[in-house]
Amino acid sequence: MATINYILANKNHTTPKLQRSHNNILSSFKIILPLLAIILLSTSTSSTSALTYQDNVELQFTWDPTIRISLSSADLVIDNLTPGTSSDSNIITVNVGTNNVSGYTLSATAGNTTNASTNLVNTVDNTKLFTSLATDASLASLTTDNTWGYSYSTNNGTNWSNYSGLPLYTAASGAELINNDGSGSTPVQFKIAAKASTIQASGAYTNTINFTAVANPEPTPQPITCDAGKICYSENALDSEGTMAEQTASSNSSVTLMASNYSRSGYGFAGWSTTMDGSGKIYGPNETITTGDLSSTGMPLYAVWVRSAGSMQDSSKVSTVCNSLTTAPIDGTAGLSSVSALTDQRDNNTYAIAKLADGKCWMIENMRLADKDSSNNNIELSSTNTNNPSLPLTNVYDATNPTTSNHLSASTNPTSTAWCANFNAACFDQSMLYTGNTTERDTNPATDANTYSYGNYYNWYSATAGNGKYSTGTNNSTVAGDICPTGWTLPESGDKTNMAAEKNDFYKLGLSLGLSAPANYDSQTRPYWTGSPEGSNASTIFRTYPNNFLYSGYVAGPSVNNRGSYGYYWSKSAYISDRAYSLYFHSSYVNPSNSLSSKYTGFSVRCLAQ
Repeated sequence: MATINYILANKNHTTPKLQRSHNNILSSFKIILPLLAIILLSTSTSSTSALTYQDNVELQFTWDPTIRISLSSADLVIDNLTPGTSSDSNIITVNVGTNNVSGYTLSATAGNTTNASTNLVNTVDNTKLFTSLATDASLASLTTDNTWGYSYSTNNGTNWSNYSGLPLYTAASGAELINNDGSGSTPVQFKIAAKASTIQASGAYTNTINFTAVANPEPTPQPITCDAGKICYSENALDSEGTMAEQTASSNSSVTLMASNYSRSGYGFAGWSTTMDGSGKIYGPNETITTGDLSSTGMPLYAVWVRSAGSMQDSSKVSTVCNSLTTAPIDGTAGLSSVSALTDQRDNNTYAIAKLADGKCWMIENMRLADKDSSNNNIELSSTNTNNPSLPLTNVYDATNPTTSNHLSASTNPTSTAWCANFNAACFDQSMLYTGNTTERDTNPATDANTYSYGNYYNWYSATAGNGKYSTGTNNSTVAGDICPTGWTLPESGDKTNMAAEKNDFYKLGLSLGLSAPANYDSQTRPYWTGSPEGSNASTIFRTYPNNFLYSGYVAGPSVNNRGSYGYYWSKSAYISDRAYSLYFHSSYVNPSNSLSSKYTGFSVRCLAQ
């Protein structure tokens, strides 16, 4: 932080001159404005202006870009203070502004290194004093001779505080005046008052009032308490969005954790941790775990946030980040060294990414790309931000007379007419997107309290950015582009032929995660892990941190189906004209080459770096 000292010299109303020097030693945001306060005491019944511009009035403060302070006037005047009476001064305005999220504290003290006193001292005879008030008082009750104090208002002068004495400038903390949100919309108005004796010597009485504005410490997330028999989910950030309910759980039992409903701008969500700093055990958002003893206290879990390292569309950044990550171990003990985060420049969504056991860099969050950004602008797809999209895309809103565009089209409340579900080319070759998980997560807390990390749903045409059509009907054929950011791609899938050629990304990931090659195949030669313990073990592993696959369900026709119990993820591989391969799993079954997936169905999307 830079400290800048300003010296303001004002003589005979001339233009102030500014001098500046730098000092880089302060560790907190603070601004101090010393103001010269003067009382001119007259023995006559009237007086002229009691305070005039003085030579070498000094204005000094430390400065940081996050906070500013200014005074409306350099003059603080008690006028017409006659012997035996009390009077107050003119009003000055203290303006403070800051972009500090926790606001600031404004305080005032009296005195300085030259005059280490709270008293007003006669400029000729330093034995003549006005002592600082020790107790609160109204102007009318200032009955003690030769005392002075201050008052302030934080509501534009409607209400004023009682007059108080200022603490000495060397006090650990000054007299607090205001705690503000930093907007500067309500400045502090400030004045002083004094009571004179009938025999007090006339003349000028001076001291320095120091205004100090300090940026408040940024608040930090706090540990949460969790009742017995509960799993409690903390957002673990003060700038996050979303709410989550507690989850009922029994001691020493198998429990599938709730997907996250939290989001945080500029951060990817990596999973749940038993510690706030992520140093403890980390779980996937839908991982199945065995609880400990919950009979006396519950199990608090904290969101693990990873700050964005740059753009997903920046190939150099992606390469650097992915190469810096360690490959996640297969036993679920991966720490944060296997995880980073990158931001999709199309809508500024940030995704946690990880180098998984197959050595590839994957998104470990479901894609949330919608048709509109937060400002309701169309999300434009182009070859510079999307993986080789086929443009223009077909718009879903008018199936009888489709228009074309280069952006997706959403159906936030799918109905039988809004979400096409007919087995024909016109239906399959339309852009269909469901955003309810991300846009409606707080409208129905009973059902949408953990939906955000499920992401959005895309039919195969949308998932492949218009490349995958009804006519793409050759088994194991792959499309040339998809909805992933430039430099990323949908996983490849397919039957035994593709696995023999090591093209099935879902299958290879399973093998890399320690799963044996499945012994069971159905008539369509689709491999899968099924039953117990093979299938349940495979399902848990795919949902284990940092793999983080989710039971996000699917969309078809008028409803979201199987959310919370089944997971469906598109690949870029076609099976036949109306079907494409996908990853499909539930608690005791994992099929990395599901060929029964209709192309019009809305599935989740994960991308991996090319």
